[in-house]
Amino acid sequence: MLQDRLSELTAAHRALVYGEPYETSDGSTVITVTGGLFHPRPLGVFVVHGGEVKWEAAVDDTRIALLGILTGLIAAAFATAAVFKRPPWPDLRITQRL
Repeated sequence: MLQDRLSELTAAHRALVYGEPYETSDGSTVITVTGGLFHPRPLGVFVVHGGEVKWEAAVDDTRIALLGILTGLIAAAFATAAVFKRPPWPDLRITQRL
């Protein structure tokens, strides 16, 4: 039955690739899922245990960290541009008294 469902999903979503089912020592069955037409990347795994199916998504920590770094760099660039355009300190003028 599980193989039939996977065949239906594969026919519906050509960009998804399902790995061979792997059975762990505790009796769980793990099926990997990757996606992408040109650059496949891991999406997650299906875990079948005790008649229940759970989806565990793969998280790309590198992509999350890169997004945080780029956000910080862009904020720093805007702040630097704002300070050079109009510094936050007051205008100082030297006048000579006679």
